[in-house]
Amino acid sequence: MNNLISTIKTRTIGLIAIALMVTFTVIACGNGGTPESSATVGIAPEKVVDYIHTVLLADRTAYTKHVVNRLKKLEGKDKPNGVVNAEATESWKDTDGIPLPAQMFRLGSEVALENTTDFTYGLISSWYINDNHNLKSEFEKTAMAEVNKTGEPYKGYQEIAGQTYYSAVYPDIAVAEACVSCHNTHPVHLERYPDKKFELGEVMGGIIINLPVDKT
Repeated sequence: MNNLISTIKTRTIGLIAIALMVTFTVIACGNGGTPESSATVGIAPEKVVDYIHTVLLADRTAYTKHVVNRLKKLEGKDKPNGVVNAEATESWKDTDGIPLPAQMFRLGSEVALENTTDFTYGLISSWYINDNHNLKSEFEKTAMAEVNKTGEPYKGYQEIAGQTYYSAVYPDIAVAEACVSCHNTHPVHLERYPDKKFELGEVMGGIIINLPVDKT
């Protein structure tokens, strides 16, 4: 388990280094850099968030499909097709299990915050289980409503604590049976959203990325 967490941390720090370099480019160009410097390194913020999302989604999908799906149990429920004698469980810290996909994603975002505040990312949802994933700003509410309806990313500018951010919300889609069964049987989900039953391929929430920019 420690080796797995360490690997995720290493990959996250590598992503941070790339994003910091590109973020500097976005801010420098927004501040009226010279034509020569803009032509050399200028990258539009909508491309930056796309790059970040591609890496985040790849890591999360790989973890879900190639780690969680190989387990025999998910939150205490038998998985006959599993091949690894372990369990993906919300209480993984107190057991011999491993984190759920959403928890692993959050662990990565926490590592990112330990190393930089230049950009943030996380999970949000209209059907959140963890209160930290609730929709907080008007941008998030509008974006999540559009993503739920269209299944496409929603992008735009918003201001947080006096700082302008280019923000993007990408659909967080159920890519494995583990995602669906975990949410549909979770006690909090059953209490809050008794009529909501997720299916494979359905939008379950959003991945939000906030990139600081100087909007001109």
